Amino acid sequence: MLEGCKTAQERWGGVHDIIDRWLEQRRQLIELSVYLRERGEFTPTDTPKILNVCEMLMDYVSAGHFTVYEQLALEAKEFHDDGAVVLLRELLPLIDSSTEVAIEFNDKYDTKEHCNAQLEALPFSLQALMLVMAERFQHEDKLIEELHEAHSEKSA
Repeated sequence: MLEGCKTAQERWGGVHDIIDRWLEQRRQLIELSVYLRERGEFTPTDTPKILNVCEMLMDYVSAGHFTVYEQLALEAKEFHDDGAVVLLRELLPLIDSSTEVAIEFNDKYDTKEHCNAQLEALPFSLQALMLVMAERFQHEDKLIEELHEAHSEKSA
């Protein structure tokens, strides 16, 4: 029995590190996005920071879909008795819709040429992106809280 607990801790303990790194990516993305939003007007000298937001955004979204959500889904299946799979099915479509918005933003500003051609629209695009991402962050936080934190307590 003790061996099973140790194995569960080893098995799911690594998820903490994955989530921690992912949330750090989120923090950096938010900080840079807020910095840019507060600038208001943009010039071509801002392009590297805008391109950095695009890269960070795509890295964050990809890590969510291809690493974090997969780990949470594995935990949900492992602890299938608590309704976690239902929560995943409920929240993932909501998160997916924000992914589309993130991809559209990236496609609009992902190159120097794209970015410089649309600098006037950037404040509005950035504001719209941040609103959608704020909702996404709430859904992701609920997934982490309801799935991972509950499962961490059970596996401890």
